[in-house]
Amino acid sequence: MTGEIVCSAKGCKEHATWVITWRNPRIHDATRKKQWVACDGHRQHLEAFLTARSFPVEVGPLETV
Repeated sequence: MTGEIVCSAKGCKEHATWVITWRNPRIHDATRKKQWVACDGHRQHLEAFLTARSFPVEVGPLETV
């Protein structure tokens, strides 16, 4: 499993295939972005968690990063 990118969901050990780029506009300007990676099973959950907080979110395949 060395070198494999693992999903950011708590406790998940699956291979990540998605990147979720987001920021908290209340505390960071548009230049400060964070990234989470997600497996297929957790992509929608992580994206929903961020959008529920009104954070700007972009989702794309991990290979494009």
